[in-house]
Amino acid sequence: MNNFGRIFRINIFGESHGPSVGVTIDGCPAGLPLSADDFAGDLSRRRSGRKGTTARTEADVPEFVSGLFEGKTSGAPLTIIFKNRNIRPEDYQNLKRHPRPGHADFVAARKFDGFNDHRGGGHFSGRLTVALTAAGVVAKKLIAPTQVTAKILEVGGRKDIDAAIEKAVSSNDSVGGLIECVATGVPAGLGEPFFDAAESLISHLVFAVPGIKGIEFGSGFAAASMTGSRHNDMIVSPGGTTATNHAGGINGGITNGNDLIFRVAVKPTSSIGKAQKTYNFENDSLDDLVVEGRHDTCFALRLPPVVEAATAIVLADLMLLEQKIKRIYKQP
Repeated sequence: MNNFGRIFRINIFGESHGPSVGVTIDGCPAGLPLSADDFAGDLSRRRSGRKGTTARTEADVPEFVSGLFEGKTSGAPLTIIFKNRNIRPEDYQNLKRHPRPGHADFVAARKFDGFNDHRGGGHFSGRLTVALTAAGVVAKKLIAPTQVTAKILEVGGRKDIDAAIEKAVSSNDSVGGLIECVATGVPAGLGEPFFDAAESLISHLVFAVPGIKGIEFGSGFAAASMTGSRHNDMIVSPGGTTATNHAGGINGGITNGNDLIFRVAVKPTSSIGKAQKTYNFENDSLDDLVVEGRHDTCFALRLPPVVEAATAIVLADLMLLEQKIKRIYKQP
């Protein structure tokens, strides 16, 4: 559904062209200092503006509806909303009969029998990643001094990101990207064997980010062609430090104290300027579709802070479960 976590539990809500989107965080420790300024950095990184991103711009100023009192979290559910101001719902009228190839338009209409908000993808839109980013800001403060950083490695299969974007823009097309995330200072012992493995939980939340189609930890898929003698990470200290990190910081579903490293593949944006064929559900024919509206040429450009947020949320929940974070926040 729309919630995730066991103690640090998040619930995201809203639609792309509705009044607002937001997040409720239940289980956030009381006493955490928090202000709108804390959100500025990550929200700015996620915001459009760079070439290859959507022309839709939103101020994304967080409004605290509950759970914050006199500048600190109160222990009550923390609800943060972001108003949708720059909306153009008229751009999406034809999507009820012409679902976009590669998008959630068709499956959403089938699942909810047409009652879904189709404007801009509604609840399936990348717009809701602002809510995940906000929850991640809170989580990052909680897990400090553990730090999480993500960066774009390549776009459209090329390391020359600007050139790849330029080519896609000039051809009215879109491209995907590859993002790497690294968490440093992660304590050993987070996660459980099998179903609540650390990588399982991270993967679960990362796949909630629209457009992500693959994930690999450490050496990832390259491990399939490696020998055990090469892949095994030699332990070189009593604290579990390893000479290599092919495991990506996780063994047996449990963090081992080394850097947690994974990469995600982001697909090309479904909404493109080129004409595409799609089924017309009004007259039962195959029609040309030219997508209107404002869309990212490469949505991956805006996702590093969102991937960081997903990782920090999982780590915050796991640290609370292990009582490495107390329910009353104390400055580290």
